[in-house]
Formats: sequence, structure tokens, C-alpha cells
Amino acid sequence: MNALIAELRRLLGARHVLTEAGDIAPFCTDWRGRYTGSAPCVALPGSTEDVAAVVRACVAAGVAIVPQGGNTGLCGGATPTGGEVVVSLRRLNRIRAVDADNNSITVEAGCTLQAVQEAAAAADRLFPLSLAAEGSATIGGNLSTNAGGVQVLRYGNARELTLGLEVVLADGRIWDGLRALRKDNTGYDLKHLFIGAEGTLGLITAATLKLFPRPRVHATAWAAVPDPAAAVRLLGRLRDAAGDNVTAFEIVGRPALDLVLRHIPNARDPLLGQPAWQVLIELSGASDMGGDLSATLEQALEAAAENGIVADAVLAASGAQTAALWALRENVSEAQKVEGVSIKHDIAVPVSRIAEFIARADAALQAAFPQVRIVCFGHIGDGNLHYNQSRPDAQSNAEFIAQTAAVNRIVHDLVHELGGSISAEHGLGQLKREEVLRYKSATEMDMMRAVKQALDPRGLMNPGKLL
Repeated sequence: MNALIAELRRLLGARHVLTEAGDIAPFCTDWRGRYTGSAPCVALPGSTEDVAAVVRACVAAGVAIVPQGGNTGLCGGATPTGGEVVVSLRRLNRIRAVDADNNSITVEAGCTLQAVQEAAAAADRLFPLSLAAEGSATIGGNLSTNAGGVQVLRYGNARELTLGLEVVLADGRIWDGLRALRKDNTGYDLKHLFIGAEGTLGLITAATLKLFPRPRVHATAWAAVPDPAAAVRLLGRLRDAAGDNVTAFEIVGRPALDLVLRHIPNARDPLLGQPAWQVLIELSGASDMGGDLSATLEQALEAAAENGIVADAVLAASGAQTAALWALRENVSEAQKVEGVSIKHDIAVPVSRIAEFIARADAALQAAFPQVRIVCFGHIGDGNLHYNQSRPDAQSNAEFIAQTAAVNRIVHDLVHELGGSISAEHGLGQLKREEVLRYKSATEMDMMRAVKQALDPRGLMNPGKLL
């Protein structure tokens, strides 16, 4: 290991190879504080060629690698388990090219999502991937987990937003797949092997991504609905009225909002009466039709109210009000973190079965675990819920957390029954590596292992994750 560290210092310079415990520590614990591992060093390459050199050195030494971006993952996918070299891609943070005519942007993997959004905006374009951690989450991590976020409903997740990739393979070779094409039917579409692979097949070092016309107008509303079934009906009505202008449609249960109101400064409840369920709606359009979009949203909500689908609503009248409404949704995870550990589920079911899932899962959990607190929120427009459980007091919660396997069985078995997925956008990491074996067929697992064996036969790329 000392010889490998010396070689990495020769390749990168001593200041880009961290070995002191205090310097390494932030790279060895995940954002939630659930997983902590150890690493002999953290390598900080500054170019794709540096990454390739680091991989070749680690392969020669027989030492495994954990790729890491912003370290904002929620499943332990970027945390070393013990003995791996952490390769942080934060220094690969350049915007390589913006092609407004082609509606594409090429960026390095260490660019934060916010930096990519800003580069697109500077070219009068939109990069639509958006999530709460966008100021620190990096594009490499977003692609490695096939991130979704709040605008999947209109624009798709990370996979749909990717035109091409540059990847350092497990043997240190560089694959240049940075093609900015919408059509390329010349064999296997190899980029999709690495999107969602959580760094287990290679290290994404750059990506060419899709851009879109920048929306000129927005209409945002926060509405109370009687139950999740009404929320689904409201979504259908809005899509009938506004089509693809429905950009986001988020659901927030009362316990989730209460946590934000309790722990996030300046948070205010938008509606009176403490409704049990609320939705956050955003319409956006590229043309100058702001009055029409706002009117469309207002009319749709009024019609829904007449039919008992909406109980109350408020429309944002300014950018500040829009930001305040979005802050309520985006700070749920942060507020929940303040409360302590919870059992988190990032699940997806068909939109048509959202209400059934919530009703049945709530009933089963409450029967099995009295006093359980269920924090439910998420991207109801694409069927993705963040469905988390805890108990309010610390001692009781510790006892409850010890029952994680039993809680997972209730939630995940129901998800599977309804044709869903136990991981919608967070990945498997360490958290769900064994759990997924209950729900994927032996054939699927064999296919995944075959791909892993073909691209990483020595098993040195992010071992212990996903597979």
C-alpha cells in the first residue's frame, strides 16, 4: 500500500493524495451518517488521463477503487467498506462545451449539478435535472445513480438526459463515447451500462447532456387534497388541461410538512387547517404566455375544487413565493435528518397504484408497529415516493430501527406485488444490495453479474455495492 501511495503521489502530486486521517474522514462517511468505512488514501485526479493513470496503478497493486462525487448519496454507494482507494472526481469540474444549436452541453463528472444548470442558463438553455442537493451533488454521481429529481414528469431522469459519456474502464483504458447525437444506431448503446451502475463498471469522467429551451414563464401552486387518490386525479386533470407544461407534481404528507415547519427557519404553512395531504404543482412554458399558464392552473384548480378533488389552494404571485413553496418540499430530507435516524424507502409504483400503496402500507405498518410515524413525500407525477418511518422519541425510535428488516418486508413486498421497484432514484449501494435479491429474478441477477464480470473481471470497481 505504501508503494501504491507513493506511485499515486508521483502521478498526481503529493497534495492531491490525502493520507491523514482527518483529511480522509469526510470521504469515508455517507451523507446520512449511516455508513463509515476506511481508506488508505483519497486520490484527487485533475483530468481524465489522471483518472486512467490512477486506475492502472490500483489495478497493478490489486487494490480496489471507490469512485466518489459530491458524497450526497443515501444508500452508501460511494462509501468505502475498508481498504479501497477513494477516487474523488471533484477536480474534474470543467464545462467543456456548450452547443446551443444542438441543445447539448459537455461537462466533466465533478461539475456540480448547479454549475451545469448555470452554464446552460448562460447559453439561454435549460438543463432540467433538479434535486435538493444540486449545490453539492455532482454530475458523475447523478449519472451513476440515474438520478431523477422533481422534473422527471416532463423531462425524464438522468438516463433520458444523456447523449454520450466518457468513461475510464476497470483496466484503465479510456472510452470516448462523448457523442452529441440523438440518433446513433451502430450497435449496443454502451453508455446505458454505466448510467445507474453506481461506479461498479467504470468511472464516468465526462458526459454530453441534453439541453432544452429555457422556460420564460412559470405558474406554481400549493394545494390541499383529501387523499392521495385525489392527488392522482388532479394530476390527470392538469395534464389534460396543460399537457407537457406540467413540469412537476409533488406530494407532501402532513408529518413531512410538520418536520419542515419545526426545523427549517422561516418555513411557513401555506394553508390553514393543517390538511393531511398537499401537492406542489409547477407549470412552465418557453413562450411568453405567463398569463395563460397562470390562468390555466387557476381554472384547473377551481374546477377540481368544485368536484371535491381540491380542498384549498394558493398560487404563487412572485418569484419569492414560488421559492418559499419549493423550499417546503426540498427541505423535507434535511428536516428529517435533524430528527434522527429513520427507515427510508425510495420506491416506485405505477402512478395508478400510488393511492393503493399508501393506504395498504400505512395500514400494515400501523398494525405491526403502533405509534409509527410515516413521513411520505415525493414525485407522485412519476410514481416515485420517499416513504420513511420512525418514532418521535429517541429510545422508542432506537427499538423501532432495530426492526428495519421487518419494516422493509412489509413495504418492499407490497411494492413488488404492485409491480414496482424498491429503488426509484437512490440506487442500491450497500443499503439494498441483499434486499434486491428477493425481487429480481435469478435470470436478471445472472445477466447483471455477467456484465460485471465482462467489464470488471477482478472486481476492483466499487466492490460490495449493487452486487
